[in-house]
Order: sequence, then C-alpha cells, then structure tokens
Amino acid sequence: MTEAAEEQFRTGTLAHRVPELGALELLLAVARLGSLGGAARELGITQPAASSRIRSMERQLGVALVDRSPRGSRLTDAGALVTDWARRIVEAAEAFDVGAQALRDRRDSRLRVAASMTIAEYLLPGWLLALRAQRPDTAVSLLAGNSAAVAERLLADEADLGFVEGLTVPSGLDSVVIAHDNLIVVTAPGHAWARRRSPLEASELAVTPLILREKGSGTRQVLDVALGGLARPLIELSSTTAVKAAAVSGAGPAVLSELAVGEELSMRRLVSVPVADVSLARDLRAVWPTGHRPVGPARELLSLTRG
Repeated sequence: MTEAAEEQFRTGTLAHRVPELGALELLLAVARLGSLGGAARELGITQPAASSRIRSMERQLGVALVDRSPRGSRLTDAGALVTDWARRIVEAAEAFDVGAQALRDRRDSRLRVAASMTIAEYLLPGWLLALRAQRPDTAVSLLAGNSAAVAERLLADEADLGFVEGLTVPSGLDSVVIAHDNLIVVTAPGHAWARRRSPLEASELAVTPLILREKGSGTRQVLDVALGGLARPLIELSSTTAVKAAAVSGAGPAVLSELAVGEELSMRRLVSVPVADVSLARDLRAVWPTGHRPVGPARELLSLTRG
C-alpha cells in the first residue's frame, strides 16, 4: 500500500475503510468451500466477478487474503483473521435485517385510515375490499369525520392515510386527486322545487334555508364558496346519511354528493333540482403529512383508489 493510500485509509470514513457486506459474504464462502469458483456459484455471480471483488477488498485493506492455486483457494493468515471479523459483521447484519423485517411486519400489520363522510360511506368500502384481497393479514381501522377532522388525525399521527372532499388541502398535508365529484340540490318529490321547469338561480338558493352538513365538512366548504359564504342552514347535520334522511322525509331541500343519492334518485325518493350559474364541482383527494409519502399498506390503498 502506498503512503497516499495508507493516508486515505486512515482518514477516510468507515464506509471507505470497511469492505462492503457482499465482499465479506464472498470471503466467508471461500473459507467454507475452499474454492473461489464454488463461492461464486453459491452467491450467484461469475468467477471473474468474484476474483475482482476479492482483489478489490485486498487493495482496500492493504493485505493479501486468498492464495489461489489450481487446487483451489486458501486463506492467508491475514485472510483467516479477517474472516473471523467478517463473520461477526455478517451475523450483526443478519440480526439487523431480521429486526428491520420485524419493523416492516409491524407496520404492515395495520392500516389506519381517516376519511371524510362521503368517501367513507360510498367509496372506501370497495377500495378496502380490494386491499383485503391483496393483504388479508392487514387489520384496517377507519375513522370517519369531516375534512377538518381528517387533517387533525393525520397531523396527530392517528392515521396513516386520509381522504378529503373540500376545495383546498388542509395546511401541513400533501395530496393527490383521486376522483371528481359534483354536489347537487335535492328535495323530496312533494317539495315545490321538484316541479320547477327552470333552474334555480344562485340568489334563490342562497336565501333558502337548506339541510346542510356542518362547517368543516368538504360539502359545506364547496357550497359556502359557491354561494359566497351565504348558505343558510335549516338544519346542520354531521353525516351524509343524516342529511339524506332528512331530505327524504320532506324536511327541506339539501345539497349532497351525486355519489350519495343515486339510489334515492332512481327510486324517486329524491328529485334533483338544476341550479344555474353555480359551480358545485369538487376534487376528492388522498392526503398525508407533508414529506411523509405513504408506504406499505397505505401506499397500496392509494394505488387502488387510482386504478
């Protein structure tokens, strides 16, 4: 070893001074089999590649490790000593790998999902059934609430992946659009609006008391923005199902996702009322804490929502 090489060896980082794990595994295989070719076959590499790796390790350490001859490969005295050290390193690496796998298994054994109400009731069941087919051993818990509650769960590390329906992404979260949705005005068939021949004007919708989701929900956010913050609540309810039931009972008009009222519209329990000059479209988003992209089951669930 030249003086320059020795100086680099002394002053370099540990990664520069210690051979890579694959080279140490090769050395252990040579010691066990007494053959460089046999060691190469066991590790699934070519004999020239194995020879090159041994030579590279010898240059790195500055000592000869293996004597090669037509009868096989024999460790030098230095090689035997390095092999003893290598065995401890490889055993420690194997313990590290087992521990890391245990961490992955623990992470993958559960999935905590937080979702706003419409997504939780009408989209997530299908996605979770598909995920179960791929990961039958993963236990899934679902926390349903409005979009603001979903953000709180994620930021408090009480959920691994969230889904929201509003116009904006809550602060502290990254997101991706997974679907699109429209809100519609619905009434019971007996309501006067059910017999209208012309669309509702935005001004009329704004002054009419409506059955609404609570503030903080994505549905309410979209409607408030569309009407300039003028939506008037007749009743405020905390779930899509409750709003729908109130509308079906004839309590008054409501604003709901198209996803939530398909059956009621087809069976004429509710009637859709056209609205002019009001945009009630919205994006449905998957969300997670900024800089912490989903991994494991959360990543797989995310991929299913976009399939």
